[in-house]
Amino acid sequence: MTGAKDSARPRDETPEERADRLWNEMLQEVRVCQTGAQILFGFLISVAFTPRFAALASFDKDLYLATVVLGAVATGTLVAPVAFHRLLAGRGMKPELVKVAGHLISTGLVLLALTIAGALLLLLRTASADPPAAWALTAAVVTWFALCWLVLPGLVLRRAEKRRRRHG
Repeated sequence: MTGAKDSARPRDETPEERADRLWNEMLQEVRVCQTGAQILFGFLISVAFTPRFAALASFDKDLYLATVVLGAVATGTLVAPVAFHRLLAGRGMKPELVKVAGHLISTGLVLLALTIAGALLLLLRTASADPPAAWALTAAVVTWFALCWLVLPGLVLRRAEKRRRRHG
């Protein structure tokens, strides 16, 4: 997330301007996550009211409950920076807000990934009636998330640091 570490090249901005810029960048990032989490959570809530829900196996009902709770916590965590801002706005605490919001967004992304994984596993178990395949496909998707969200940014960062060391 933006906010944890910023560009290695210093900008001509005051600490307050930097905090404002980082906050605005974080808001843009979190809007995407919030919307996805809220939509997913809404769909998850509706599952319990479908006729097929009663026929789910005990494991699948437990998986559903865990996934709904994860979805609620993910949504709350991703919305938390907005509540934080409401409570702290105008108090000269933007740098602290940026730091805490960065941690909340990172935590919210992990919770959202777990929610997606739980929802996907439940859907695949129900739709395919092949639990081993459902687990394998879900593991593949979670691995893909890890590659896209963690490994790839880490590789890009590492290459950029090597390039900076070579060129000055």
